[in-house]
Amino acid sequence: MRILVTGGAGFVGSHLCERLLSDGHEVLCYDNLITGTPENLVTAEKHPDFSFVQQDLTREISVDGSLDWVMHLASPASPIDYLEHPIHTLKVGALGTLHCLGLAKAKEASFFLSSTSEVYGDPLVHPQTEDYWGNVNPIGPRGVYDEAKRYAEAMTFAYQRVHGIDVRVVRIFNTYGERMRRNDGRAVPTFIGQALKGEPMTVHGDGKQTRSLCYVSDLIEGFVRMVATPDVNGPVNLGNPHEVTVLEIAETVRELVGSDSDIAFVARPMDDPQQRCPDISKAQSVLGWSPDVDIREGLSRTIEWCRGRWS
Repeated sequence: MRILVTGGAGFVGSHLCERLLSDGHEVLCYDNLITGTPENLVTAEKHPDFSFVQQDLTREISVDGSLDWVMHLASPASPIDYLEHPIHTLKVGALGTLHCLGLAKAKEASFFLSSTSEVYGDPLVHPQTEDYWGNVNPIGPRGVYDEAKRYAEAMTFAYQRVHGIDVRVVRIFNTYGERMRRNDGRAVPTFIGQALKGEPMTVHGDGKQTRSLCYVSDLIEGFVRMVATPDVNGPVNLGNPHEVTVLEIAETVRELVGSDSDIAFVARPMDDPQQRCPDISKAQSVLGWSPDVDIREGLSRTIEWCRGRWS
């Protein structure tokens, strides 16, 4: 197939590009490089069926020739990034999604949206199921990301209902792995970077808030299965239901690095979710998907990659 991946120079997007290429597809990658980097595409660019265009999706977009899929991943996704680029985050969720859906319609292509567990906000239902509507503060600082993705989902299903476009929507939970940026504000790269340097590991609040860490290769396998499964539009949760506290993540990273860093407790950001854990029964039943890489193995792989670059 011929597939456009937006945000393909980012952490998750670059892994997706490589997987699609290895599966025999032709991949076009669009990215404005606000948070992505060409370094993530070094392997993909060696492939004859890969091409890259630096493109701002908030402007009109076009592609020469046919397309089978538009896979829309583009968006700042970490707190530091979307707090630094709040208006762009909203625009890529709104205008970017609209332009990508318009392109899919024009090309008679299918459309894939990578949404996020952040649509659930600070959840009042635990674990989070796809039919939970969420608890989001629309005017808080995190609202720019949460509401951008909620709008993107609404627009996607509107295009399905009005124009009959074949769509897929997944909601990503706490993904980590190689190619995360050290200073992107998320827990795993922050803790790894601090532990490698022997710096205090900054845990927000008392560290009892929970996350569910899914290794990136497991997430990409979920993407591929979602694309390959007809008549399943979603949304479908993709994440690891093994729930751990933020403090436990910090302590595990410290152990695996072999660091003597202290734990430093700092103030929690506004609207920081207290609990995050996916109910993946839908993914298990309709996709036959469950994560395979446990947290210690995934963190060990990630630390090894980071050690050669951040030490």
